[in-house]
Amino acid sequence: MAADPDASLRVLRARRAALFSHVAHTGHERTEAARAAFRDQFAQEVRERFPDLSEAEVYRRADLLRKAHYTRLALASVKARRQKQNRQQQTKGKSR
Repeated sequence: MAADPDASLRVLRARRAALFSHVAHTGHERTEAARAAFRDQFAQEVRERFPDLSEAEVYRRADLLRKAHYTRLALASVKARRQKQNRQQQTKGKSR
């Protein structure tokens, strides 16, 4: 089955458009909306839990909530790496 020649053209056109877009905008500019939406999720969670807080306090606590989120991810990563290491050591022990 031959490859679709139109698909090749679409890929090249998309690649060209992406390259021009990267010329026009920095990576920071390209992701600003997504990063703002991510930050706002934490602020919204704080507002739901504590509706009477000032905006400054909401954002202070949202920053702490974001740090807690990343700490939870780091802990999960450590746990996964240790489990993988233990499995590898057990496999080595069985093959001897």
